[in-house]
Amino acid sequence: MRPENFPKTSEIPAVPGVYRWRDSSGRVIYVGKAKNLRNRLTSYFVSPERLHPRTAKMVATAESVSWVVVGSEVEALTLEYTWIKEYDPKFNVMFKDDKSYPYFAVTMNQQFPRMGVLRTAHQRGVRYFGPYTAVWAIRQTLDLLETVFPVRTCTDGVFSRARSAGRACLKGYIGRCSAPCIGRISESEHRALAQQVCDFMSGHEAGFLKDLESEMWADSQAFRFEQAAKKRDQLEALRKVLEKNAVVLNDDTDADLFALAADELQVSVQVFYVRAGRIRGQRGWISTIEEDMDERALMSRALEQIYGEVASRLKENGGAKRIEPSSANDVVHFDQVFIPTEILVSVLPQGRESLEQWLSTVRGAKVTIRRPERGLKREAMERVAMNAAEALKLYKTRRASDLTQRNLALNELGRLLGFDPPLRIECYDISHTQGTYQVGSMVVFEDGAPRKNAYRKFTVRGPEGKGAPDDTAAMNEVLRRRFERLIAEEAEPCAIDESEPKEPRRFSYRPDLVVVDGALPQVHAARAAMDEVGVWDIPVIGLAKRLEEVWTVDSEYPVIFPRTSDALYLLQYLRDESHRFAITAHRQKRARAMTRSVLDDIPGLGPAKQKALLKHFGSVKKLREASAAEIEQVPGFGAKSATHLFKYLRSKDNSGKN
Repeated sequence: MRPENFPKTSEIPAVPGVYRWRDSSGRVIYVGKAKNLRNRLTSYFVSPERLHPRTAKMVATAESVSWVVVGSEVEALTLEYTWIKEYDPKFNVMFKDDKSYPYFAVTMNQQFPRMGVLRTAHQRGVRYFGPYTAVWAIRQTLDLLETVFPVRTCTDGVFSRARSAGRACLKGYIGRCSAPCIGRISESEHRALAQQVCDFMSGHEAGFLKDLESEMWADSQAFRFEQAAKKRDQLEALRKVLEKNAVVLNDDTDADLFALAADELQVSVQVFYVRAGRIRGQRGWISTIEEDMDERALMSRALEQIYGEVASRLKENGGAKRIEPSSANDVVHFDQVFIPTEILVSVLPQGRESLEQWLSTVRGAKVTIRRPERGLKREAMERVAMNAAEALKLYKTRRASDLTQRNLALNELGRLLGFDPPLRIECYDISHTQGTYQVGSMVVFEDGAPRKNAYRKFTVRGPEGKGAPDDTAAMNEVLRRRFERLIAEEAEPCAIDESEPKEPRRFSYRPDLVVVDGALPQVHAARAAMDEVGVWDIPVIGLAKRLEEVWTVDSEYPVIFPRTSDALYLLQYLRDESHRFAITAHRQKRARAMTRSVLDDIPGLGPAKQKALLKHFGSVKKLREASAAEIEQVPGFGAKSATHLFKYLRSKDNSGKN
């Protein structure tokens, strides 16, 4: 893969997921999983000499890389396993062993079913659950289930010997097996017990848990505390067993899962193809919203277009219900030309009944479209929606990073607002929690791209140091302080001696445009603050979220940009970035306020020195026990400051004793 084709680090989400490398013909050549997609994928984007020879060969062969985000490492491993089985990528061979992933299994095809570990999921009459991440995970599941469902776990040989000897094994005597080998439980009762295990592992656990909890409370009220304690332990064991996997559904599930994420300009649609409870394929689309359509209309349009292609392909093949794959690598092709009986969506489409009737006619069997409200399907839908949102975010990031697109946006912005294209734009936002922990953010874009080392955050103090009364007052304060600093730094003479130490100038660059998050009140507040300090020549605009109107100071009505405008897209990106930066700063301030240390009350002891002290001593308790000479060994402390801190801590200790 050529370096120019590598995705940017900022485009890759820092979440668990599964990624696929493809060659020039689109074939999957490697599938991998990662706890953090960004960290894992960027490890490939180095000089080939630093990679393992096989890894270097894989990267050189690849033409593109794509990824799917999931909710946890367990989901990532399961999806990785599924795709390795489906695509059979040639560069995954070195990571395989001669074993397959383990399953929890119940052998319902036997006279006396048993539960245990199996690595091959193909025996008729056996119920499989998994795959699991490791054998030890199934062992833990078995140990927990045995306390509630004492189904046999012994091999057939051990079972036969116990029947012949008329003596149960150790598990039979300690209550972890119902001992059908010696007739302690009948064949039908034991099979019913095994069926309960299957029902529980299939996701039908709610009723069982509820009944068990009711029995526990009934025993407790009847003063049968030993029985109540036993049922309490069983409940705890069963809850530990419930390892929900949102990527893998029930074995009998054939469905297409559609989710969309949309803003005012674009819509992202993702579909996961689930066959026999496993994800067999995934596709995504990005489209510009040319019409005034809500999410229901967008979903309806997506289903019409996507299944219209499927219907056309099926018609070309003589009206077959599906086109069988020609090879193991043809699985995506197979999934895209098959209509399942169930279509799950994140939002119900307009004209659902008509769509269902049309799809049923194409398939030749009833097709239903519904939005899952609970259970595994709801969790799976959340994963599809997460991928749709990530795809939209990636598209927007790549579009914003395109130099030609940025130039078009800046020129269009200047033309629509009547000034020269702004080379430096600053955007401001206010974040708080019901008026507390108020923080202002300043985000800087130069040449239409973020300049993150120029971002700044402001603690809003207010007239009496208690914060501003509202957002407009907070915006006024932030803008006033920012431009007061600009004027002060511009007025400072340049140092003749370059070796003379001086405070770095962080605010000396003048913006060509100021953008505030809000409508006319916020724009007027910003304009008033800038006029107050004598900055009259910098234009101010506001971007309101409701209808994405652009407000200027001198007009009672907003400027409405075209919906597909590159300038509007740039302003949205700028506004969203300032909002994100403000939220981050606000949360950090709130977290610090909630975790105040005793060191915060010591005069002259700032965050850097506090951090150095805690790093050196490990805790405040050990710091209290330290001498002045020991404190002096901490970086940043001299004899005077160490003695002052020592005396202060001793005085606090003595006052506490008194």
